[in-house]
Amino acid sequence: MSELNEKAAELEERLAELEDFFDLEALRRSSERLGEEMSNPEFWDDQEEARAVSAEFSKVESRVRLLDGLRARLADAGELLELSEGDEELLGEVEEELGRIESELEAQEVARLFNGEYDEGPAILTINSGAGGVDAQDWAEMLARMYRRWAERRGYSLETIEYTLGEEAGIKSATFSISGEHVFGLLSAERGVHRLVRVSRFDASGRRHTCFASVAVAPVVNDAAEVEIDEKDLKLDTYRASGAGGQHVNKTDSAVRITHLPTGTVVQCQNERSQHQNREVAMRVLRSRLFELERSKRERELAAVEGERADIEWGSQIRSYVLHPYKMVKDHRTGEQSADVDKVLDGDLDAFIYAYLKSRATV
Repeated sequence: MSELNEKAAELEERLAELEDFFDLEALRRSSERLGEEMSNPEFWDDQEEARAVSAEFSKVESRVRLLDGLRARLADAGELLELSEGDEELLGEVEEELGRIESELEAQEVARLFNGEYDEGPAILTINSGAGGVDAQDWAEMLARMYRRWAERRGYSLETIEYTLGEEAGIKSATFSISGEHVFGLLSAERGVHRLVRVSRFDASGRRHTCFASVAVAPVVNDAAEVEIDEKDLKLDTYRASGAGGQHVNKTDSAVRITHLPTGTVVQCQNERSQHQNREVAMRVLRSRLFELERSKRERELAAVEGERADIEWGSQIRSYVLHPYKMVKDHRTGEQSADVDKVLDGDLDAFIYAYLKSRATV
């Protein structure tokens, strides 16, 4: 019981630090001000401005509700602890609740690590199969499922932009647009090459195989972002989509593939109803990818000047998922690991993401 009292006191301190960091009273004042602004009869005259204000109000209200909710739950847990008087069942309930509160506190503490211009916004996530043949394509599909489940766990919105099936199994590539709070900031921890070691289900001899898939993450940028794209640098191909998509999939050559020749960046879209719409979406993805390439290049140059090694680069192996001869997921950047591979592949990635973000903040 004394340990639970100490844990509750620790969580109280951590919550108080968060309330100070986010300036809870200022958030309350902002919520009141925005609410009054939205109640103005002329509020929707400027719809673009109204949407921006509504989004800000929703964000502020969500933060206030979350912090107030954690405060109320901690108070309730404290009261139960006082009433437990050695009741093992009740103490077990309090312990579980304090664990849940700690997990939510940690998620909010990680938000303090974000200071990039696009960290709070949505992201474009692209998965490509790498070395390993059909196993790599199967692995790419496993990763696509993992990130879908991760997004579901966090209540994020995920939209499929492109999903290209492999000839035998799995996928060659997939591109998703994921929206929610701090999506780009969180997913920036996933950029790089992911390695799978297992007994191949495609090998009749039952031998162990190693395969790879790469994950690229870019922020969703608006048209005002400083990304110059010359039409002469683009190679446009149309093709018949092979994956999930709109009503024209497998019927017309509506899918679009755009190659940016100077960088070799390739983007695709097949989920819209027409070739024109697919091209528009593909260009938005290209703009985001090129913006991220330039941003990463500047980071590497700065790291070189400061004598540091950039630890996130295209082609770097960041994590291994071993299914045979033992089970283990290990992040090579932080040492974070888990023996519950199935849970990780089912989208439980936050421990790995948080460990990387915290290590990056201490560099």
